[in-house]
Amino acid sequence: MSIIIMSKSFWDTVKTRRSMYGFSNEKIVSEERIAEIVKDAIKYTPSAFNSQSTRIVVLFDENNRKLWNFTLEELKKLTEKEQFAETEEKVNKGFASGYGTVLFFEDEAVVKNLMDNFPLYKDKFPVWSQQTSAMHQYVIWVALEAEGLGASLQHYNPLIDSAVQKEWNIPDSWKLVAQMPFGKPLGEPGEKDFSDIDARVKIFK
Repeated sequence: MSIIIMSKSFWDTVKTRRSMYGFSNEKIVSEERIAEIVKDAIKYTPSAFNSQSTRIVVLFDENNRKLWNFTLEELKKLTEKEQFAETEEKVNKGFASGYGTVLFFEDEAVVKNLMDNFPLYKDKFPVWSQQTSAMHQYVIWVALEAEGLGASLQHYNPLIDSAVQKEWNIPDSWKLVAQMPFGKPLGEPGEKDFSDIDARVKIFK
């Protein structure tokens, strides 16, 4: 039996990937390279029954700022006036200030088709769809880290769903799952605590 040894650079990237909340929009990586990363993730990340249900939209520059302006408009309706300044600063400095945002969707038409064609697993396909999306999110996040970019994962859906669909002509069957703002990091991530690994992993030989 052959043993596959993972490259150290891969694990270094996995270990250094963290949530970053302060970006500049300096383009230290080309838009073409970002597009290549996203397309490779879409092509090679696995999915249950090879459903390939994940859909991705990448917003740069003005489109990126427009997304976060939509978000602030919706948040303003739900936030007390005295608290909104803090929310506005968080969004503007942590998300809107970056290079771009990756939007993750799942195509519910694909999921429904699988549910209809494989009724034995009907209740599983929505769960597997979310798992597929999560894998795409992680692959892209690690790939951005490898390029020297920071990112975080946000969930302002369904608050912004209608505005996003209308502005970028998103098909009705695409359901927004998450948003990943990214850019050149302006600082270092905070310390992260790790719970006991031995309590989380069991190995039997």
